[in-house]
Parts: sequence; structure tokens; C-alpha cells
Amino acid sequence: MDRIGVGLIGTGYMGKCHALAWNAVHPVFGDVPRPRLVHLAEAGVALAEKRASELGFEKATGNWRDLIDDPEIDVISITTPNKFHAEMAIAALEAGKHVWCEKPMAPSFAEAEAMAKAARQSGRVAMLGYNYIQNPMVRHIRKLLSEGAIGSVNHVRVEMDEDFMADPDAPFAARNEKANGYGALDDFAVHPLSILQTLFGNMTRVLCDMDKPYADRPTEGGARRAVENHDMASILFHLHEGISGVLMVNRTAWGRKGRIALQIFGSRGSILYDQERMNELQLYQASGRPGEQGYRTILAGPQHPPYDRFIPAPGHGLGFNELKIIECRQLIGRIRDEKTLGIGFDDGLEIERAVHAMARSFERGRWEIVA
Repeated sequence: MDRIGVGLIGTGYMGKCHALAWNAVHPVFGDVPRPRLVHLAEAGVALAEKRASELGFEKATGNWRDLIDDPEIDVISITTPNKFHAEMAIAALEAGKHVWCEKPMAPSFAEAEAMAKAARQSGRVAMLGYNYIQNPMVRHIRKLLSEGAIGSVNHVRVEMDEDFMADPDAPFAARNEKANGYGALDDFAVHPLSILQTLFGNMTRVLCDMDKPYADRPTEGGARRAVENHDMASILFHLHEGISGVLMVNRTAWGRKGRIALQIFGSRGSILYDQERMNELQLYQASGRPGEQGYRTILAGPQHPPYDRFIPAPGHGLGFNELKIIECRQLIGRIRDEKTLGIGFDDGLEIERAVHAMARSFERGRWEIVA
């Protein structure tokens, strides 16, 4: 593959992340063609033209279907609100485009199934935006587990917390709408679920409780609108390997900015990781003299690829956008028939399956099988 034409639908926070990744993937990795940024779509022509000029795209449109019909586009990045993912992704795949779609797949499981089916039938690459699994530290945890560094894993605890919805007087937003999903479960918990799937595989059964700390939020007109989904969830779960676990997520946690706190306990040690300190992990191994055992801090460095593609010295640190660049390289690798690390639509469907089992568990007040 000596060329790749790119289309981008949506230019908010994640749209800009995709554009930065497409611009940077060639200079960072050097082993892939420089993508051609062909066509950008936004809600209106004026905004589309502005963003195209800023992000380096050749053409701009106020109609996303223009990208579906553009023969110069090979792959489309979809970074719109969740409720639009299914229609856009399916249309792109049916038109023979590869797809890089932000998570989660869609608000309903039926839509997610349709997306996965379209990907299989198209024969095109369809990958989801789960860039936290691309962190060299998460990759190193995977390596440590495969080497048996902490023995047999028996329990996992994960907490994901942010405070972007902590203020009770913050205005009602699309994320509060039922049309965009259950709330913290599919908007939020899918990130730690992607890490759990990457490290251990899929869940088998779940028990879930959800809560909304604020019943309503102010609107632009000064009235208040009822919050339609839940900002908190607590889940007990079991994995295919027989591992038990706890997952807690909260979008209203004052002081937490980007926390995914992962604790992995095994028969011969444990591993700790926190996304707010994403360039380090702690490893405890029950070996040596008991009086000298303790956690060791491991800092990210060139020995943890592909950190070395960005920085030649350890301890300097990668960030969120660098993980997106790594994910972009994995996507291009899949298009080239390379075996790469990423969450395709079929794997993403298993994450969606777990999310919907959790929602059923909450509604029915019982353990639910993930199936």
C-alpha cells in the first residue's frame, strides 16, 4: 500500500485527535505512507471549511455522505456523537471504505451487531478508538502477565473516575440523553473494559448497580431538564479465566481528571497502574527476603516499544495524543494485513455485550450471563 486517502467526520475533541494522528503517523513511525487528508465533514459548510484549513484537509463539506461517495478516500475516521456511529460506519463499509470509529460502537446492541456484520461482509478493516490499550505501560503489563511475573491472576479491581460532570449546575448535555446510551457504562466504562479484554479476555457474568447523583440539570433557557441516564456504576464480574473482579466508574468524581486505576493480584505478586500517571506502573513480586519486599516503580522508556519511536530517553513521558498516533499505526498495519494490537468491531461487540448485560443486571437486580 503506497497511498491512503483519509476522510474525517466530526472535528470536536476526538476529531482533532484523529487529525493529529493522521498528520503524525508517518513522521513518527516512518514505515507507513504519508496519509493524504482528502475530505472533512462537519455539521455545516462554514465550520467544515474552517476545520479543514486548520487540520490540513483538502476538501470540506457539510454533508457526511459526500465522504462515502468520494472515490479518493480509503479510510474514514468517525468521531461524531455515539448515536450516529452505526449509520455512518455501515454506510462507509458498504461503500468499500475502511473505518476507524470512536468508541462505543452504538447505543443499542442491535446497532452494534449490525456494525460488526457490515464489517465482516465488507472485508474491510473496522477498528474502534480504544487508544488506552496502546500505552506502552499497558503493553508491558500484558507482557509481564504472559511471562507469569506475578503468578496466576486471581482478582482484578478497576476504577475509572473523572469530574467533567461533577458540578450539579453544569448544563444538560448530549451525554445526559438516553439516546446516547446508559451513561457511565457505555460512554465511560468501555475504556477499562477494553483494557480488561486486552489483558484477560471477555467477561462471563456480571452484577451491576447504577446511580445518578443529580436528578436534573439546567438548560440554556433557564429551566431544568431531567437527567436521562446514570453517571455512576459499580460492577462485580467474572472473566473467562475464572478471575473475579470489581469495576467502578464515576463521571462526577471531583478531583479525578483521567483516572483508570488498575490493580491485578496474582499468586506471586501484584501490578498497579493508574492512567493519571500513565508513564509508570508498580510491580510487586513475592520473592527475595520478606523484609526487603515492596513495590517497584517502572518508568516508561525506550525498552517499552513503541515509546522509542517518540522519545530516546526514559522518564520523559507520552500523552493521550501519542497513544492515538500508535493506534493509527495499528490501523494502517491491519489494512496492510499485519497482525496488530487493536479493538476491531467483533472484539468491540463483546465489550458492548458486557455493557448491555450490566444494564440488564441493574434492571433485573441479579447476576446476568454475558451472552
